[in-house]
Amino acid sequence: MTAAVIEPMATGECTLAARVGGWLFRYRGYAPLPLLLFPLTAARPLTIEWWLAAMVLVAVGESMRLAGVAAAGPETRRRTRAVQRLVTYGAFSWTRNPLYTGNFLAWTGFALLSGDPRFVSVAIALFAIVYGFIVRYEEAVLESIFGDDYLAYKHSTPRWLPRRPRPMVRGTHCWRDAWRAETSTFANYVGLAVVLAAKARFPIL
Repeated sequence: MTAAVIEPMATGECTLAARVGGWLFRYRGYAPLPLLLFPLTAARPLTIEWWLAAMVLVAVGESMRLAGVAAAGPETRRRTRAVQRLVTYGAFSWTRNPLYTGNFLAWTGFALLSGDPRFVSVAIALFAIVYGFIVRYEEAVLESIFGDDYLAYKHSTPRWLPRRPRPMVRGTHCWRDAWRAETSTFANYVGLAVVLAAKARFPIL
């Protein structure tokens, strides 16, 4: 399923929620930055079990992101409403938003590294607000471009919680491009984990 041209904006894209979501969509790469302030200033010494639990969440989240990028291609990092094809296979057959679900797990994992359970609640609430608006915008865009094809996909596939599709939907994946596209994300994760570990080990920093 392809779209050769950018379709005009539909009514759904003109709602206040969609307009807010469109703005957040363009700057979504900066959304996690406020979350760094708390763990960097309040990180506490953690047990190895706590660290492992947090890293498992981050790893599972990034695996979902990687699978999504492999299916949809590096254009998932776009900042405009231009969409060339509707991807409904692979990770996208389990959930309509595998990259964002992956982000949620990663956010939660790093929130755990603050050592303060209250901050996990803050991270979840912030995610729900930011990505709630973004998804409303994206769904309006996809409905504008792909029409009934997207509505059928939307009806059969959950928005957030992954669900095994029946039948399984398969398609082409480009894992090499996905790994390349996610290189900066990997680097950010490693850098943040190192900083948080140093902060927990040396609270004076």
